[in-house]
Amino acid sequence: MASSDIWLPRLVDALGPAGVPRPLGGAVWQVTAGGRALVVKVDAGVLDEAAGLRCLARAAGAPPVPEVVLAEPDLLVTTWVEQGVRTVAHEEALGRTLAALHAAPWPEWGGGSSRIGACPVDPSLAPDAAGFYEIRLLELARRCGLERSVAPLAARFGDLLPPDGPALVHGDLWWGNVLWGIDGRPWLIDPSVHGGHPEEDLAMLGLFGLVPDRLLRAYAEVRFLQPGREEREPLFQLYPLLVHTVLFGGGYRTRPEVVIRRFT
Repeated sequence: MASSDIWLPRLVDALGPAGVPRPLGGAVWQVTAGGRALVVKVDAGVLDEAAGLRCLARAAGAPPVPEVVLAEPDLLVTTWVEQGVRTVAHEEALGRTLAALHAAPWPEWGGGSSRIGACPVDPSLAPDAAGFYEIRLLELARRCGLERSVAPLAARFGDLLPPDGPALVHGDLWWGNVLWGIDGRPWLIDPSVHGGHPEEDLAMLGLFGLVPDRLLRAYAEVRFLQPGREEREPLFQLYPLLVHTVLFGGGYRTRPEVVIRRFT
């Protein structure tokens, strides 16, 4: 883990006197500066993350995100979110606000972030959904030796994808990137925003834990859920599964191979 000595003088120069940093894991700290509780993250991709947070913050009715206080090529400072116990109200609010995010007009497929976590991704724009997912998934598949398996599936995207989108999606919405705020609101962090299909975010939540029915009902109160979503869920989970295979290899190949066989 990087030492706080590397970034603390820069923080003080920008924001004034700071307290003693508290490590949160990895290259992330909590610190008080300028009279506010802040989170400091040191990483090569933080400018991309900062742009994603600002993009989400502009979407009316979307889940709140921490404010970007300072963004430099390897240093991101955001406001701290005080967390509480996860509640039914949190889950319902996440459903409604996520639906509001996905309901906002968005003009293009792709674009946005060039990383998801530690994994670089292709941010190219595409004219349609099938083109976008073909570009992104084949590029990832090439890097983990699954291109020959993914190619037949990519050729079928036009028939498999529902007629919806593009929407602005968080893009890396596993449960670890949802904070249950003490203010009763669900906050989102660490986005990988792009123009994608709304079912992407729901599918990623489902990949890393159960999505409560109450969340889906609250979502459907704001935005229509296309028929067949549950059957398509593994298709939209292929993206994060390939990302994990690129990053970690080994046994992570099994799950994307299962998804590929299911749809081919």
